[in-house]
Amino acid sequence: SLLTQLQDTYSKSSIACLTGEELGNFIQNLDTIEKEEADPCWQVKWQLAKLIKKMMSRSYEENISAVNAERALAFPSSNEQPQPSPIYRIAAHLTGSSNKKNSLAPRIDSTPRRGRGQKINSWESSHKGHSFLYNVELRNGELVVPKTGFYYIYSQTYFRFRENEHEDAGLLAQIRNPKQLVQYVYKLTNYPEPILLMKSARTSCWSRKAEYGLHSIYQGGVFQLKRDDRIFVSVSNGDIVDMDKEASFFGAFMIS
Repeated sequence: SLLTQLQDTYSKSSIACLTGEELGNFIQNLDTIEKEEADPCWQVKWQLAKLIKKMMSRSYEENISAVNAERALAFPSSNEQPQPSPIYRIAAHLTGSSNKKNSLAPRIDSTPRRGRGQKINSWESSHKGHSFLYNVELRNGELVVPKTGFYYIYSQTYFRFRENEHEDAGLLAQIRNPKQLVQYVYKLTNYPEPILLMKSARTSCWSRKAEYGLHSIYQGGVFQLKRDDRIFVSVSNGDIVDMDKEASFFGAFMIS
């Protein structure tokens, strides 16, 4: 019938508004096309094209955000805060060596790069008892600094005198006289002479009636050290230093 033909023609023309390459080109050129108020078909395409373009823009932004998030996880931006690196432990605790004869350097004050007192040359560092080395090298009684930074350095020396251990009368009289017991902590750099970091002292006099004379000196502090600096301990009165591993020790650890 005529009504059926008109309906079919109207339906086909309405669909034609939304199909074919014409709509795709229409969307691409939407921003440059002026709106035509009189054409109903044109009105439909205009509204649909705006909706499609808006949805496409939103989908594109979401995809870009997802890709950027994945890239940020895989390749952190230079503007972002750096991720913390694994903990690099730098620490050492050295204890007294049982071989006292080789522990202290000879009593030669004029030796260059030595400083005052007798340098302690030998420490126990091989994980015996409480001793250990983590990323630090021990060389001739000196801890070699592996990385520039701030370090806490500490040391304790145990002075012990027992009368019947000394047969030399002159040495016995010398020890009995009031004297200073001193502990020095030095660092070695490119400078010709060692640099004194710390010293601690006390004056002691043993009674003639006392069988033992016992004294401990402890000191510690924070210092900035550079890579390849070396630190060591020297003592006065090496003849009465007791290298007991729990009483005489030396160590350092990096704090920043």
